[in-house]
Amino acid sequence: MISLDDIRQAHFCIADGIRRTHCEQSTTLSSIVGVDLFIKFENMQFTASFKERGALNKLLKLQSDGCNTGVIAMSAGNHAKAVAYHASRLQIPATIVMPRFTPNVKAEDTKRLGADVVLTGESLAEAGDYAQQLAKEQDLTLIHPYNDPYVMAGQGTVAVEMLEDVPDLDVIVVPIGGGGLISGMAIAAKTIKPDIKIVGIQSETFPAVHQLLRGEPVRVGGSTIAEGIAVKYPGDLTLEVIKSQVDQVLLVSEEVIEQAVSAYINIEKTVAEGAGAAALAGVMQHPEYFKGQKVGVVLCGANIDSRVLSFILMRDLVHQGRIVRLKVLIDDSPGSLSRVAAMVGDLDGNIIDVDHQRVFTHVKAKEATLSMSIEVKNRKHGQKIRDALLSVGYQAILMADE
Repeated sequence: MISLDDIRQAHFCIADGIRRTHCEQSTTLSSIVGVDLFIKFENMQFTASFKERGALNKLLKLQSDGCNTGVIAMSAGNHAKAVAYHASRLQIPATIVMPRFTPNVKAEDTKRLGADVVLTGESLAEAGDYAQQLAKEQDLTLIHPYNDPYVMAGQGTVAVEMLEDVPDLDVIVVPIGGGGLISGMAIAAKTIKPDIKIVGIQSETFPAVHQLLRGEPVRVGGSTIAEGIAVKYPGDLTLEVIKSQVDQVLLVSEEVIEQAVSAYINIEKTVAEGAGAAALAGVMQHPEYFKGQKVGVVLCGANIDSRVLSFILMRDLVHQGRIVRLKVLIDDSPGSLSRVAAMVGDLDGNIIDVDHQRVFTHVKAKEATLSMSIEVKNRKHGQKIRDALLSVGYQAILMADE
């Protein structure tokens, strides 16, 4: 078991190599979720995640011990970038084994930071098995992403900084994948302030820790945008700490994680990956648990694929009713499309795209269907446009109404 002294020593050792990120109140998000909310912006690290802290602490330990044959790590991305970056700074050769599903942005970034990248396996577990094999074959030191006391101590420095900046926090909310971040933070926070609550957040698709704490068999898997915490099983070291130091583990849906990513962009003007937004998603999905408390959340990473981010932001506009899909039946004659478009424009709707379909439809031979994506002010505005088309004889349906 690591101690607060280990974490404070790590804080001292890594101080020159990482950024002390700010922990600030979000007035707007506080009003939305109904708590006094403070955000620790770990997405502002050089590699855009908290993983630098643990990786650097471990690398410094290996360097002091005279490690010179190189290191190897397995990671879905953020640990990979952290090890690659700081190993390069310390002139330690690094090999990173990543699962094949790893977002391209993370794999390419890791290569640019100087590491040799090997993409193999369908899961972190398979990548980890191969990393251990390579470590033996090439005499490399394995840096585990979470199940390592030096990594845990490095991650625990996040809590030290949060409580230095906001000493009267009632709760700290932390995403859980393998458990390295929450275990280190829990030890630090509970030692500094014994009455503070530590709450872990897992996605509904990968709830291993949630299940283990309840004595349930581990059943995980499926598609998730929070791939950074898509871990099939936590570390034995981290799970021991979680059992003794973490007050609650809550689950969040994919939909709410998407909403949290969008909230960080639109309200805080900062980027969060799915795992990075999980703590905020936990507060958004379970507001009754946090009501009336001063809550700190860790925005732990920002390495999200730009394509995925664009989908999330557009889907959020749909959920808010600011983009609607309208299907209209028209005569297949000159001017019909332009008349419908003119009506939409006159009512301040902005047409994003149009599918004018004559063939792949079941309407009459002299009819056609229009499927239009329209930017509107809100749901009522979209309904107003539909009603206006109905009033002049068009068959018009908002697709969500079908």
